[in-house]
Amino acid sequence: MLVELFAVMAPVLIVAGIGYGWARSGQPYPTDFVTRLVLNVSTPCLVLSTLSRAEVDLGLFGQMAMACVVICALMAAVGWMLSRAIGTDPRVLVPAYMFPNTGNMGLPISLYAFGEPGLALAVAFFVVLSVGHFSVGLVLSGAAQSWRRLLLNPVIISLSIALVVVLFELQLPRWIDNTVGLLGAMSIPMMLLTLGVSLASIRIRQVGRGMWLGGARMLCGAGIGWGIALALDLPPLAQGVLVLQSAMPVAVFNYLFAVRAGRSPETVASLVICSTLLSFLFIPLLLIWWLPIAHG
Repeated sequence: MLVELFAVMAPVLIVAGIGYGWARSGQPYPTDFVTRLVLNVSTPCLVLSTLSRAEVDLGLFGQMAMACVVICALMAAVGWMLSRAIGTDPRVLVPAYMFPNTGNMGLPISLYAFGEPGLALAVAFFVVLSVGHFSVGLVLSGAAQSWRRLLLNPVIISLSIALVVVLFELQLPRWIDNTVGLLGAMSIPMMLLTLGVSLASIRIRQVGRGMWLGGARMLCGAGIGWGIALALDLPPLAQGVLVLQSAMPVAVFNYLFAVRAGRSPETVASLVICSTLLSFLFIPLLLIWWLPIAHG
């Protein structure tokens, strides 16, 4: 089990660590360019290549998408209640609790833990969450985005194409399949490098508060994800992916949105950093529990 667990977590830690070390050494890293490249090119290709190659159960795919919506709504309620309890602006804590890091961390860990079938299910959760993050999340942060721009998002377009391919059991031409596979393959390592660079560039002050709020986010996410998985009677593999994605730390984009809106960025920074650090302990514990179940 320890060998299998190390095989899952080591690539994530090493690649993110390279990004962190790169930034701390003072080397330039075009974060804005890489982020745009990942969001607009490589991630859409990853979605299309993963779903077109995997044997996707559309019913299960839909259940994962629906579960994501329910989990986001319940986590928003948790964030709102905590905000009221500790006297914090809900517009700071609610987005952080709603939108975890299902891309930079969730996708690679799902891939290495559960293989290509797990990655396909993780993509379903990630796509739905991304749509919510760049619509509802932007509205909550005070930087709204037009619906037209959202609908023209490359990730949404690639998902639409992928669903048509899967639904009608089509096969992409070999040159297209090879191209999107090549471009999609760079998405996960670039996400992890950028995560490391982002962690190195964020400065935090509220460590204690960030630790308990970040830890609460992951514990509540895991618990709610497990409850929804049981309610939907998902198979073990889908349960593992759903719990894992629900338990991810706070996404870096929440910090970027808070900076743009000028809404307590130091608080969000502490949530991002502290929850990410805690995840390197919490996620392996989840995997110790779920790997035997999912592969059993």
